[in-house]
Amino acid sequence: MAQAKTGPLAGVRVVEMVGIGPCPFAAMMLADMGADVIRIDRKGRPGEDNPYPVLGTRHDVMTRGRRSLCLDLKRESGRQAALQLLEGADVLLEGFRPGVMERLGLGPDACLERNPKLVYGRVTGWGQDGPLAQAAGHDINYVALSGMLHATGRAGSPPPPPLNLVGDFGGGGMMLAFGVVCAVLEARASGQGQVVDAAMTDGAALLGAMMYGLRGFGAWSDAREANLLDGGAPFYDTYACSDGKFISIGAIEPQFFATLLRLTGQDDPLFTRRWNRANWPELKRRLAALFATRSREQWCRLLEGSDVCFAPVLDLDEAPRHPHNAARHTFVEIDGVTQPAPAPRFSRTAPATPRAPSSPGADSVAILLEWGFTAESIEALRAREVI
Repeated sequence: MAQAKTGPLAGVRVVEMVGIGPCPFAAMMLADMGADVIRIDRKGRPGEDNPYPVLGTRHDVMTRGRRSLCLDLKRESGRQAALQLLEGADVLLEGFRPGVMERLGLGPDACLERNPKLVYGRVTGWGQDGPLAQAAGHDINYVALSGMLHATGRAGSPPPPPLNLVGDFGGGGMMLAFGVVCAVLEARASGQGQVVDAAMTDGAALLGAMMYGLRGFGAWSDAREANLLDGGAPFYDTYACSDGKFISIGAIEPQFFATLLRLTGQDDPLFTRRWNRANWPELKRRLAALFATRSREQWCRLLEGSDVCFAPVLDLDEAPRHPHNAARHTFVEIDGVTQPAPAPRFSRTAPATPRAPSSPGADSVAILLEWGFTAESIEALRAREVI
């Protein structure tokens, strides 16, 4: 039987079609918040050229918190089993190229016919329509089309890949999770489901709303490293320390910048003219020379916890051990794997620590029994090698 769920989404039932990137991230977010998420995995193992060997292991953090059912959707009996599952679901999540689910016989029309209240969540790079809808792509491409990749990076260098935080996770997975929760709320009032079309290009563009506003106002340049928040401003950047480690400074407001000057003993009159952008290169050189005189730890002892707007740049081993993250339990350990804890926090309906990822198909029989299948029908699916 399913473990009792706690959290603000307890009682919401979700079926997730296995995928990579934004779809499992959205499913993880929903499961973290207490939704009962069933993951439909593919039968069989990936080939030797699989570029994602972490999938299906305990280190596949984005599959935490849900159970796995292996189902052969290319067989008619597998498709019918999936439709039967969806009769009891609130949400379906899928991240295939447009048309794939339709060819499987599991498109929105077929699923909403079986369950008119179903929220059908779809996430793709380019969206369900448009000239590029059928083209392959990855995070870096979707962010490029949104204008946000051009705005990132140092002057004179190609824009760097921003990990896959902007397209896959922020612009894709989070937008999908937000969209389906909105649609579930609406469906509970109207009794009608609908399709949620989350495109990573749309989401990445939305994340850049402030930059587009500043651009329209005349306060954002198309040049990289020439603006307030892109490393152009000397008081909003990262700097190397004497030990080769880095610190971050975000002293934008006058009181914060004054604190920075006071604590570091800087009285050069040029710092009083920091909003003259012509002074920015020289001010950055002076700050770089200053921060190179001490180690990161020395700067932490002087500046951390002050109103300078300061933090050390931590690596992935250091971050979980930082006292602030430790005090807030920002990271948890699940089955020996250190990983970020569910976020955000709730005062009354706090979710439990997520369960470790299930191996593909580990929960197939238990899920089917719990979701209304008889023992005879499960045995028939097993005999046909559907599960």
